[in-house]
Amino acid sequence: MRTEMLEVETDKGASNAYVALPDDANSKAVLIIQEYWGLNDHIKDIAGRYASEGFIGIAPDLYRGKVAANPDEASKMMNDLQIEDGLAMISATLATAGKTFDLTHFGITGYCMGGTYALRAACELEGLSAAVPFYGDIPDEGVLSKLRTPTIFISGTRDSWINPEKVAKLEDVTERYELPLTSLKYDADHAFFNNTRPEVYDETAARDAWALAIAFFKENL
Repeated sequence: MRTEMLEVETDKGASNAYVALPDDANSKAVLIIQEYWGLNDHIKDIAGRYASEGFIGIAPDLYRGKVAANPDEASKMMNDLQIEDGLAMISATLATAGKTFDLTHFGITGYCMGGTYALRAACELEGLSAAVPFYGDIPDEGVLSKLRTPTIFISGTRDSWINPEKVAKLEDVTERYELPLTSLKYDADHAFFNNTRPEVYDETAARDAWALAIAFFKENL
């Protein structure tokens, strides 16, 4: 595996994406969208884990070089980021990475804030073949009803932010519009996948969700 930074241009300025490339070249990639902390070592590690599974792992930097040092700072940075700007960065990353690495199949995943963007991107952006958002916020029905990308939405039943009521609304819209989405729930807290946060990390749930995500991307990309 090798890593590099990919420069990405958007209407609001340049940013970068962290890229982890597997030893064997291929045309399948997974975008990893950051938590509200930013493009930190944890997200880069996940990109590397995807590369170890044979995918090109690509993590766009939605904060353009900034990484939060504490929850208050992270919340402010998340709230300052306009949804249109984040989606534009994801779209530009898809286009740039596609040309740079000759990619034809993209999946997308994300955690916390990144789960919000991953689900929204699956509803609104072209070029995605599969999505696995983790405990992200649910878009309005008018947006969610446009979902055509095969998706697994992963959440924790003890999550106070993406709570069971929000997930129930997601499942209701999914059923009424017959969307290609499966809702997968674990007895776990918000951010249960983050192994750098022992207060919320759930190893059993994280391992199971990882295996399902890998299998889903291998099936659909």
